[in-house]
Parts: sequence; C-alpha cells; structure tokens
Amino acid sequence: MRTGDLEEFRGFAEERLVHLRRTAYLMCGDWHHAEDITQTALAKLYAVWGRRRQIRNLEAYTHRVLTRACVDHMRRRWRREQPSCVLPDSAEPCADPALGLQVRAALAVLPPRQRTVVVLRYWADLDIAATAAAMGCSTGTVKSHAARALDRLRSLLGDDADADMFGAFAPPADSSRKMVALR
Repeated sequence: MRTGDLEEFRGFAEERLVHLRRTAYLMCGDWHHAEDITQTALAKLYAVWGRRRQIRNLEAYTHRVLTRACVDHMRRRWRREQPSCVLPDSAEPCADPALGLQVRAALAVLPPRQRTVVVLRYWADLDIAATAAAMGCSTGTVKSHAARALDRLRSLLGDDADADMFGAFAPPADSSRKMVALR
C-alpha cells in the first residue's frame, strides 16, 4: 500500500470509528465485543483498501463488512461460554525444581514408546485401556512398556525416587497411587 493510501485509510478509519463501534454495539450488545468486531472489520477493509475505487458505495461496503464480522463473532463457540465467579484449581508448582529437571532428563533417556506410556499413564492420568487406544497398541504392550520405563526411571533417579517423582510435572492427584501400585 502506498503512503498516501495509508494516510487516507487512517483518516477514513478515524472519522468513522465511533460510528462503527456504536453500530457494532447495537448489533451485539457488548462494548468489548463491539470493539473487537470494529477492529476486525477495519482490518478486513484495510486489506481491500487499494481497490476502494472499484467499490461503488464505500460506506455501504464498510457496513456490510462490519455486519459480517458481527455475525461471525456471534457464531464463535467461545461466545457461548459463561463467566464464573469461582476460579478453577491450578496445578501446584513443583516443590523441588531440581527434581523436575532430573525427571525430565530421565524421561529424555527413555525410548519414545516408553516415554509416551509414562506421560500418558502418569501425567495425563489415562488408564491402561485408554493409553493403549491412544497409542494404537494392546494393553499388554502398555503394561510391559510401563514396567520397563519405571524400572529404568528408578535406576536413573535412584531407588529413593518414590511416587513424588512425578510431582515435578504436577500430575493429577490420584496418579501417585497408580505409581505406588506399579512398584
């Protein structure tokens, strides 16, 4: 876009910004969404600004772009989410950052399929059947990979590495019971 075109677009946008934002607000009923819709419409208009002389009625075209941006915005899935006053629980940070680094280094040593089993079973907290389905293998394969991986991790991290070694990744609460059960 030429410099003159850029200045012309900037003037057009500044001149009509308030009107476009108010129009978007009347269409969607929320000032924050109206600002997003207006910015989207102006970005789309900027993309075709070099061909504006081919557009018969620039004002009508601008409103059509704004209307379509509003309709697209209203169709988005996340628009249907409802805000909540209660914040979700967050993962607890690792008490020992050095342990987290050791566990990650030990995981990097494992063969890819063993590493995948460990991550899916103890980080993602999938059961054996779900892990097998995710990996496209049998449950027996998952069990054998898990057993071998845990033995290898114990040898790399030392025998005193207990169920908390996966705390470095902040796994779901009941996964530590699975780790103890597999010992």
